[in-house]
Amino acid sequence: MASSSLLWLCSSNPLISPATLLKAHPRFPIRHRFRCSLVEPLKFENGKPHFPLLTSDPAFPTFLSPNSHFQNDINKHDTRLRIFSGTANPALAQEIACYMGLELGKIKIKRFADGEIYVQLQESVRGCDVFLVQPTCPPANENLMELLIMIDACRRASAKNITAVIPYFGYARADRKTQGRESIAAKLVANLITEAGANRVLACDLHSGQSMGYFDIPVDHVYGQPVILDYLASKTICSDDLVVVSPDVGGVARARAFAKKLSDAPLAIVDKRRHGHNVAEVMNLIGDVKGKVAVMVDDMIDTAGTIAKGAALLHQEGAREVYACSTHAVFSPPAIERLSSGLFQEVIITNTIPVSEQNYFPQLTVLSVANLLGETIWRVHDDCSVSSTFQ
Repeated sequence: MASSSLLWLCSSNPLISPATLLKAHPRFPIRHRFRCSLVEPLKFENGKPHFPLLTSDPAFPTFLSPNSHFQNDINKHDTRLRIFSGTANPALAQEIACYMGLELGKIKIKRFADGEIYVQLQESVRGCDVFLVQPTCPPANENLMELLIMIDACRRASAKNITAVIPYFGYARADRKTQGRESIAAKLVANLITEAGANRVLACDLHSGQSMGYFDIPVDHVYGQPVILDYLASKTICSDDLVVVSPDVGGVARARAFAKKLSDAPLAIVDKRRHGHNVAEVMNLIGDVKGKVAVMVDDMIDTAGTIAKGAALLHQEGAREVYACSTHAVFSPPAIERLSSGLFQEVIITNTIPVSEQNYFPQLTVLSVANLLGETIWRVHDDCSVSSTFQ
């Protein structure tokens, strides 16, 4: 950056010195982050979920707190960064752009009468660092195809780098063969995204770690755990009363990491036997939950069969209250009936998947991962460490 520009910026703010700027970020410019306040808290008695405001929340993640308050124009003049949204979760994409102080790129997406998808970029991306926000949530096949066509459009428009920002990665559960003659669809989807022209993938809470290895391009894997942990920390729950529960053996590592962050809370495990797709049977409980506040942790809630049966078992074993925490809310029927049946004190999810209005219920709390994803996008764009965010 030219020295004259640096002196101009410092003179416009007497509290900022060139030394401060260069120390804070070796590659300048420092970004001005915004705490998004696009959503308002809704009252439980209205049957709506609670959306905690991030604007003045004391539990806002400290690692995402803004370090400097520069003019918004600095971000808007970064002409090499573009963010586009697909149709799967435009509200989340808008929140990400708001946090970053940018405007979403202009893009035209429509469906033809026969169901085919048409994508046209409405602005130049030649030589730009492009980020496409599109979870492959239900309808998974349509949203996946839309993402692939968006990637192809950016590649043919001569974008320098294309990052697929996939808050929820559909088909992630098909990550291995459990029976003969099965497809490993997660690997197939990874190949499709790579062949379409993506240079990088930014995903949130993949179902299994090995999915990262299915891509032949770099994958930045971020976790929604800090967002949920900060929210739980704001609640008046005595740490001595907490116990973290994994709804199955496969989620023990996730639950253990969660428990460690909650004052090293004890861990319990629900042992289950699965008899088919989306069908689970609870067998027994490993650990003590009597008189405790049980926090069930999972990466996703689909039909809620696993987590509902686990909650029923926890109540049978004497748990005082049961909370459900999950990053991805797929909410396939009959999930809402199970989650709103009175088993849970609160169901805490994030907005990686949009929650339709008919799926609102009083115990639901929706947390935003927009600031987390926005910060990660800045770090990728500025060639900074992503993993240090979660240390």
